[in-house]
Amino acid sequence: MTARVAVIGAGPAGLVVSRWLLSQGFEPSIFEQGPTLGGQWTAQAGRSGVWPGMHTNSSRILTSFSDLPIDSDAVFPSGRDVLDYLHRYARTFDLETRLHCNTRVDSVTRSAPGWVVRHGGEQKTFDNVVVASGRFHSPTVPDVPGLATFSGSAGAITSYDYRGASSYQGKRVLVAGCAVSALEIATELARRGAQRVVVTQRRQRYVLPKFVAGVPSDHRMFTRYATLASETLESAEVDRQLKEIVVESAGSPEQYGAPRPADSLSAAGVTVNQTYLPAVAEGAISIRPWLQSVAGTAVTFDDGHVEDFDGIVFGTGFALSLPFLDADTRAILNLDVGGFDTDRYTFHPDLPGLAFMGLWDQSGGYFVPLELQARWIAYTWGGAVPVAGDDDQRAAVAASRATGQRKTRMNLAAVTFARAAGVEPRLADWPELERALLFGPLAPSCFRLQGPDALPDAPVRFAAEAAAFGAITGIEMTERERSYWSNVVGT
Repeated sequence: MTARVAVIGAGPAGLVVSRWLLSQGFEPSIFEQGPTLGGQWTAQAGRSGVWPGMHTNSSRILTSFSDLPIDSDAVFPSGRDVLDYLHRYARTFDLETRLHCNTRVDSVTRSAPGWVVRHGGEQKTFDNVVVASGRFHSPTVPDVPGLATFSGSAGAITSYDYRGASSYQGKRVLVAGCAVSALEIATELARRGAQRVVVTQRRQRYVLPKFVAGVPSDHRMFTRYATLASETLESAEVDRQLKEIVVESAGSPEQYGAPRPADSLSAAGVTVNQTYLPAVAEGAISIRPWLQSVAGTAVTFDDGHVEDFDGIVFGTGFALSLPFLDADTRAILNLDVGGFDTDRYTFHPDLPGLAFMGLWDQSGGYFVPLELQARWIAYTWGGAVPVAGDDDQRAAVAASRATGQRKTRMNLAAVTFARAAGVEPRLADWPELERALLFGPLAPSCFRLQGPDALPDAPVRFAAEAAAFGAITGIEMTERERSYWSNVVGT
């Protein structure tokens, strides 16, 4: 009998895992609480943190899956482009017939040998369940004394509820946070008519432009080399090399009039944004230390400065929320105390038949690692790759508990899943692609070179994608690349 799988969520994670489950002979049913597929990319108020007019921070090559290029000429596609792509992907792999929209899952409970999924008074038993409900639906707001008294005409909201700049024209707006959504919103407000825009932050991050010298920054920052270096070199040297890329691309924030960040890139953090620092340099955006208290329209900052605002937008992160999992499952995962104890964000040895998709936090685009995680799940359940040993899984879970939830980088997640799925390309097998595989973009095509579901045209596709913006134009490494690589391999 064909195994039946419940997939919870019809965003990119739910769609790509369903496509790969089908390839391994499973029968997925996709449950989506909203009226259509697309997840965050639907841009529906109350269901999505994507606002009209938003564009991706990941380049189009890295905002697609390996079987279908995105149909857009934009280097950084619009939210609408991505939504159209997901609909086209669903049609291509016949996923729409398996989609149950307006179906909110109320509970998922283990019932050996399967799992019971309840929704709207109905319940069904499945052999397997994949939780792909999204990582960014429960925004967090810091505890600021007096925040409940804020009386500005535009109110206090989170970035998840931001729908565009039109309602803030002529207003004084405080944006709290320094991650992607906060800086994107601040620059849009400054560009589109807010009277004054102030960013309040606990610490200054480095800011990496999306596009430098004609090359998308994610092609240079999130590489296979950087992953191997992280596994081999001292953390201080990895930090130095990454900082070198960032500072050479855009300088350091204090050069624009922003506060000076910590010397360590990993301590300060990095946010990708093309126009934030220039807006600071032009005086279109002001920066203050963290907000200390609120009283009516007045905000007091940690430096004692007091200023009145009409609106506040909090871009201060998200909590992982999986309310439909039963108490036993939540306890095993350590969810109720802020943990997510899993083997590489995906499996737990005490929860056979249950897997998770896309629930980690990272810098960089999600599409490439999502597809690799989907392939690992499908290959493991389908028998194409061996199941990880119990001792190895438990060691991974223990490590996850010890470190807690923390941000990773796109390339680290992608290579982790590629190895688990048996599709990490071996450098020795591709000498003509070695430079591109090390220092080029982690394009989805490079993970179709070998292993399960290798494609004959993958070498040509990957070579073209690595050279698409002129970053990798030949097989000979630059002097810096040779120096970096020799330190990793010890020659």
